[in-house]
Amino acid sequence: MIFETIYPSIAESIGDAWFMENVITFEDFLKVDIRVGRVVEATEFPEARKPAYKLKVDFGEEIGIRKSSAQIAALYKPEDLVGRHVMAVVNFPPRQIGPFMSEVLVLGFSDADGKISLAAPDHDVPIGRRLE
Repeated sequence: MIFETIYPSIAESIGDAWFMENVITFEDFLKVDIRVGRVVEATEFPEARKPAYKLKVDFGEEIGIRKSSAQIAALYKPEDLVGRHVMAVVNFPPRQIGPFMSEVLVLGFSDADGKISLAAPDHDVPIGRRLE
């Protein structure tokens, strides 16, 4: 298979099936616009199926303030989120979540218990900056 010729070390370590189902091109990756923003508002979202907050995130002058629903209530309180930097995909189409229209996808990782920890830069970067 051509995959094993081009990527022999990957073929040995993860196998054909996983790679062939999950590989994307660099051009595909570049289509995903991930930006850093600052949470300017966080409120309870009682209508959500799982504990969640409604967030307003400022992505700077170019993109502005966008809304998102985030299932992060297990690890965060609304008052602790305001002013915090977050990373989000800003070029997905809006998605209706119950009575709320989510405009961006705030990113995070689940821990061993399924609680979501927000993805954010380690150092202060200007809001609106794109992931490079």
